[in-house]
Amino acid sequence: MYSTAFLDIPALATAGGSVQLPGSKSISNRVLLLAALSRGTTTIHDLLDSDDTRVMLDALRALGCGVEDDGQATHIAGLGDTRPMAAQTLFLGNAGTAMRPLTAALALLGGEYTLDGVARMRERPIGDLVDALRQLGCRIDYLGSEGYPPLRINHAEGVPTLELDQPIRVRGDVSSQFLTALLMALPLVADTQEVAVEVVGELISRPYIAITLALLDRFGIAVENENWQRFRIPAGSRYQSPGSIHVEADASSASYFIALGSIAPSAVGKKGIKIQGVGLDSIQGDIRFVDAARAMGAEISGGPNWLQVERGAWPLKAIDLDCNHIPDAAMTLAVMALYADGPTVLRNIASWRVKETDRIAAMAAELRKLGAGVEEGPDFLRIIPPAAAQAWRAASIHTYDDHRVAMCFSLAAFNPAALPVRIEDPRCVAKTFPDYFETLFSVVQAAAQVPVICIDGPTASGKGTLAAQVAQRLGYRLLDSGAIYRVAGLAARDAGLDIAPANAVTIANLARSMALRFDGAQVLLAGVDVSDAIRTEQAGMDASRVSALPEVRAAVIDVQLAFRSLPGLVADGRDMGTVIFPSALLKVYLTASAAQRAERRHQQLLARGLDAKIADLRADLEARDARDMARSVAPLKPAQDALVLDNSELTIEQAVDQVLAWWQQRQPFAQSASG
Repeated sequence: MYSTAFLDIPALATAGGSVQLPGSKSISNRVLLLAALSRGTTTIHDLLDSDDTRVMLDALRALGCGVEDDGQATHIAGLGDTRPMAAQTLFLGNAGTAMRPLTAALALLGGEYTLDGVARMRERPIGDLVDALRQLGCRIDYLGSEGYPPLRINHAEGVPTLELDQPIRVRGDVSSQFLTALLMALPLVADTQEVAVEVVGELISRPYIAITLALLDRFGIAVENENWQRFRIPAGSRYQSPGSIHVEADASSASYFIALGSIAPSAVGKKGIKIQGVGLDSIQGDIRFVDAARAMGAEISGGPNWLQVERGAWPLKAIDLDCNHIPDAAMTLAVMALYADGPTVLRNIASWRVKETDRIAAMAAELRKLGAGVEEGPDFLRIIPPAAAQAWRAASIHTYDDHRVAMCFSLAAFNPAALPVRIEDPRCVAKTFPDYFETLFSVVQAAAQVPVICIDGPTASGKGTLAAQVAQRLGYRLLDSGAIYRVAGLAARDAGLDIAPANAVTIANLARSMALRFDGAQVLLAGVDVSDAIRTEQAGMDASRVSALPEVRAAVIDVQLAFRSLPGLVADGRDMGTVIFPSALLKVYLTASAAQRAERRHQQLLARGLDAKIADLRADLEARDARDMARSVAPLKPAQDALVLDNSELTIEQAVDQVLAWWQQRQPFAQSASG
């Protein structure tokens, strides 16, 4: 997962391959609560691992549920007839799928609880649910603004006598989560009599209620649905664990890859995008996004647990659609509309106003940044795509701490102007799809060369530390070129190969197949940390010997070039900018005085329990500089277009800031406040 301040996505051109989606957030948190309310232990397979599910799991543990994760499945020991641990303060982040159902369930279980969340949660309405619970006789107080969290449930002496003879009335036109919360809580008090819920006004997001009803049935509660206006829970209803249950992959998350297949030409040798984990028979309402994508021209087929998507009509066809049935996935349509042949209208989306952010306002603002015309209403958006490639603009997308804003706008990188897109605060996708960007990058190809920053320089100039921190700040891949020969030598020694010309081809093939990764100061070979093993005197000698073999040098160049992958690369060495990546967008030649480098090397040796005279170290560095500059193959020198950075008097933070400032100057959104 990317935890950088921003993530720059280069212009993208094609896509192809297969993706495995994470479990559905809507299903995951419903299943967790239902398992907690049930008798018996429920084994949950394919549970989503995200911020929202972690919030729910933490709350269940605090309430006294047994929670165990064995790496294969999550096991929830339900409360059954046991009352939850009372006098709890539960922090529920920005998870509406935890706040609303837990409020209703705890109000009917008895106890004293405070429920709170992040600042945005305190702006998300819950008044209609509280009003419905107060109809029953529940005592719930607002601790801040009327109608919004935080809440206190005051049932320290047990649940008061409840009014169950008349239907509980709840508004249906603000959030379907209010009705879901009641439907999941009311079986707790339906032991001796039927309980009914009546919807006031139009029920929005019916497909999410369909998910709730289907899952209630799995846990032994057969709710009678009277035309989506009244719901009856039979007398004698009691939760019973189904024993084992599988969570479908998230259909809302599928929308981004359905859109990807609809927008992007297939990569060479590929046939669009295959989506694993959710199919056309999904119980999730957002699977109907398939119909909307087809209406825009996508070619989509599928089966019980998969979808295949290819680009069909191009440009996409503009649509005018009532999106009540796909409220979350409809956000993806707003970005698809950028590629349409005319204005697209998304209607009946008033619920966007009370989600993680005001999504109507957010989408309108960010679409305009890209060059679209947008008309915004209380419950609709009209999107007019940029008139031509020249009308597109490079944009830094503000994500409002909203996962869906971040994910859907990543698709704007396929714009015909070949402009990059910046996603601010990419970590917000952790709410539902922590590895979204990694998954996206695994199936897309850049329109041009992937961005590279080269940091070359003499020994002990600090280029390795600088490169690692620049890569971390940008979320780019890291290449420590100087370590590759050392790792190749170590791999040859571990394989029992004599480092000699007779084994050059074998060692070269071994080098090409190395599963090598650099993570800050760590060097990982096939997942094993070999950082210390390659810093020994023997490893240095082996590196010198393998680097003298032409076949190995050619193999190492192949390895270095293969590190160039989305979203970008920071490479450090002695010839990265001159030989390996001559077209890199930014080349930095890092240097420092011999005296300063000798002092740094001395401190490194002392940290490892070794000692040496600074004068000897300085003489050795100066001699090595002379050899490196005089060698016939890839001599040490700045590239003609390199920027020289003398860090003799700079801290590492100052050096990093300077490199990032140079990098920002090369970006089309260099003046963005996010940088």
